[in-house]
Amino acid sequence: MLLIRRRRMVASFGFIVAAFVGVLAHMYNIQLVHGDALAVQALHMRSEEVALEEYVRGEITDRHGVPLSGGHYTNRVVIFPSLMNNPDHIIKKLAALLRMDTADLAKKMRRGAFYIDRSLTSAELRQLQDDKPAGVYLLPVYRRYGSNPLAVHVTGYLGKISSKQEYTRLEKQSSKNYRLGDWVGQSGLEYFYEPQLKGSRAVRWARVPVDARGRVIEGPGLLVDSAGIDPERRNVVTTIDSRIQRIVEQVMDRQIDNGAVVVMQAGSGDILAMASRPDYHPDPREMAQSVQKAAGEIFIDHSTSLYQPGSVFKTVLAAAALEEGLVREDTMFYCAGAGAEPVRCWNEGGHGHISFADAFALSCNPVFVEIGRRLGADSIIEYAGKLGLDNQQITGYPVKKDTRQDLSLIGKPYSLANSSVGQGPVLVTPVQVTAMMNALACGGIYHTPRLVTGLSDGAGHLVEKITGSLPRRAIDQDTAARLNSLLRMVTISGVGRKAGVPEWGSAGKTGSAQVAGENGPVNAWFSGYVPAENPRYVITVLVCSGRSGGDTAAPVFRDIASRIMKIQ
Repeated sequence: MLLIRRRRMVASFGFIVAAFVGVLAHMYNIQLVHGDALAVQALHMRSEEVALEEYVRGEITDRHGVPLSGGHYTNRVVIFPSLMNNPDHIIKKLAALLRMDTADLAKKMRRGAFYIDRSLTSAELRQLQDDKPAGVYLLPVYRRYGSNPLAVHVTGYLGKISSKQEYTRLEKQSSKNYRLGDWVGQSGLEYFYEPQLKGSRAVRWARVPVDARGRVIEGPGLLVDSAGIDPERRNVVTTIDSRIQRIVEQVMDRQIDNGAVVVMQAGSGDILAMASRPDYHPDPREMAQSVQKAAGEIFIDHSTSLYQPGSVFKTVLAAAALEEGLVREDTMFYCAGAGAEPVRCWNEGGHGHISFADAFALSCNPVFVEIGRRLGADSIIEYAGKLGLDNQQITGYPVKKDTRQDLSLIGKPYSLANSSVGQGPVLVTPVQVTAMMNALACGGIYHTPRLVTGLSDGAGHLVEKITGSLPRRAIDQDTAARLNSLLRMVTISGVGRKAGVPEWGSAGKTGSAQVAGENGPVNAWFSGYVPAENPRYVITVLVCSGRSGGDTAAPVFRDIASRIMKIQ
C-alpha cells in the first residue's frame, strides 16, 4: 500500500513538473520568440495608423549604403478621420483644395487613416497650412523611387502578386507571409532577394491611440515614429559605386541609345557600375510611360546578354600565341587587304608586311586568321576558357545561363577563321569581356565578377557576406605584361587612339562585329583600363548599331574614364 502511494506521489510530482516546464516553454515562446511580433500586433489593435513608407521592404544599396533607387522623404497629406470634428465639411474643403472627387475621398476616409500620394503645389501647401483642418497633417513619407534611379536593370522592378502560382512559389521559398496583391520583386535583385528584402512591419509610421471600441483616447494625440525596427527585412548591399554609376549613365544618355557599359575595380572582380540602354523607370507609376516611350526592348540587360565580340577576341589569340611561344612582337606577317582569304582586312589596301605587334594595334584580320590557324581550335578554346569567356557566373547575381554560349563550336568545320576575329559562333557578354581585361590588367590573375557584397540590417551593419570563388592564374605574368604593352599601343598608335585618356594614359582593344552584312552597322566595342600604369578601373563599352569600335565605342570609354578618374 505504501509502495503504491509513493508511486502515485512520484507520478503526480512528475506531472506537475512536466506541466510547469510546459508553461515555462509557452511563456518563453510568447515573451522571447514571438514577443516583438505580438507587441506590434497589440499596438496595431490599440491604434489607428498609417505607414509612412511606400513599401515595407529593404533597400538595394551601393557599396556605401546609398539606395540605388533614389529613395527619399517627401511631404504628403496624411488624413486621420477619427480626429475630425466635422468630417463632411472637411472632406468638401479638402477635395476642393486638392482637386479630388468628394465621393472618392469620402470612400477612402471610411476605410480609416491614409495618405494622399501626390505632391502639393506651393499654393495648395500655403492654403493647407493656413486652414489646418482637424485630422489633416503634412508628414514626410519615404518613397522608394527618386526621379533618377540608378542601375535599374540590376535592381529590377516590383509588381503585384497576381496569380495563385506566383503566390504558391513565394510561400514555398520564404517563411514570410504573403497575400494576393502584395508588391514583390519581378526582376533583378528585387526578384533574386525577395525573401530577404520583404519586411514584416513599417519602420516609419503615424498613429493615433484608440480604445477597444475604436474611439480616440484623449491625451496622446498624433504619434509619429521614423526610427522603428523591422528585424525581418534586409538590405542588399551591392559592389556598385553610385558616383561611378551616375557618371556612366549620364554619358550613356548622351551617347548610347542601345548598348551597355561595365566598370570593374581593377585587381578585384567587384563591379562598380553596370548599365544598359534603353532603360526604364522602375516606379510602377512611371513604368507604363517608360514602355510607351521605349525605342527598343527596355527590359533586356545588354551587360549580361551575348554578342559577338569582334576584334576584342583577338586579345585571346594574342595571349595564347605569346604564351605558347608561337609568335614574338617582331614576328612578321603579310596582309593583302581586301584580297585576303578567307577573311578580308578592314584596310582595303592592306597592311603589307606587318609585325605581330603592329597587327594587334591596327587590328589586322588576315594576321589573326593566320594566328588562329597556327594555334588551332583547341588552343583558342582553352585560352578563352582560362580568361573566363565560358563563365557567365556573377557572384551574388544569379542570372540564368544562356546556353547559346558554346566555345566548342569554334572547332566545328569552317568556323576557325571567323572565330579568330571574334565572329561566327563566338559569343560573350560585356561583363565577361570586362573580367577578361581585368585579368590582363592585374598580371594574369582572373577574378570572378561580383555584384553583391552581402546583406545588411536596418542599422546598416553587414550581417551576411557574399564571397565568390578564389582568384586563379589565367596566364603567365610575363605574358600579361607583354599584352599590356600591346594594349597600350592600341590607344597610342593603333585603331583605339580615341580611347586615349590624357594625363593618365589608357590601354585596351577595339572590336567591330558585323550584324547586318558587310557594309551595315556593327556592334562597336572598346574594352580597356585606366591608368595605363597601375590600373584602377577596367571599362567595357558596347554600342549596338555603331560605326566601329575605334570611332563609336572608344570615345565613350575616354569620356567615362576621364570623369571617374577625378573621383577621390
